[in-house]
Amino acid sequence: MTDSSKPISRRTFTRGLALGFGGLAAAPALAQDGFFGNQAEWGQRFDTDGRLRVPRAVTPLLSPQTVQNTEMAIAEYRRMAGEGGWREVPGSATLKLGVRSPAVVSLRQRLIYTGDLDRGADASPVFDSFVEAGVRRFQTRHGINATGVVSKQTYQALNVPVQERLRQLELNLVRLRAFSGNLGARHVTMNIPAAAIETVENGQIVTHHTAGVGKIDRQSPVMQARALAVNFNPFWTVPASIIRKDLIPKMQKDPNYLTENKIRIYTRSGEEIQPGQVNWNSMEATNYMFRRTRAGT
Repeated sequence: MTDSSKPISRRTFTRGLALGFGGLAAAPALAQDGFFGNQAEWGQRFDTDGRLRVPRAVTPLLSPQTVQNTEMAIAEYRRMAGEGGWREVPGSATLKLGVRSPAVVSLRQRLIYTGDLDRGADASPVFDSFVEAGVRRFQTRHGINATGVVSKQTYQALNVPVQERLRQLELNLVRLRAFSGNLGARHVTMNIPAAAIETVENGQIVTHHTAGVGKIDRQSPVMQARALAVNFNPFWTVPASIIRKDLIPKMQKDPNYLTENKIRIYTRSGEEIQPGQVNWNSMEATNYMFRRTRAGT
């Protein structure tokens, strides 16, 4: 293993691409604009800015640039695999700003090796704001909520072997090539594993949105279609399986679940009813439609 003897430069890694994971059988789960996107050239004055914000990508997921970035990333990961990859970050204790631990030294080396932290960072065991910013970068690249805190999910992502990351990139490259055809000047892309939607116009991402997606045993389908209209806040005809396995158990546990999540219930004729009118200890809910509305509507 050659964790810190030959770290790759941030500028070189900027040409790469963040990994896709979790939904390898569903769709590409990749981040665009290089390994760090536009944040690659940040000045690292993180000790003076505790409100660090990771910029969003502007290059569409399904684009020739993303394909090229992925190809470059594969070359880098093959090189790293040949070197033995990165060392594991030991331990399981939560690491966050202000913590002092030998594990922080390993964390620094891991972040430096993949370009999430400048190679000039010292070997201090203190989790300072520089490390926190590096963790946020890593989390953003891997689809993890960018809290800057290293807990179970981040430990798992840090310690995925380089060979597995390489395999993910190679699989996603095939998908990217297959889906990145002539999509037109305006299109919408749903990234299922990332639970994210991006709207694209003239080769640039215009808006980002969070999406609801199916679970592993009830996956969202992969499809391509021409959109002729957009229906905001549509009625949601919930499949009976989701009502049985998700909605009813949530309402049994918390009767305020639908109200707190701004979800209204309607009969097939369009008449609104209240959650208290439904027998949640039966399958009655399968007879209704559901609609989520914005606050105040």
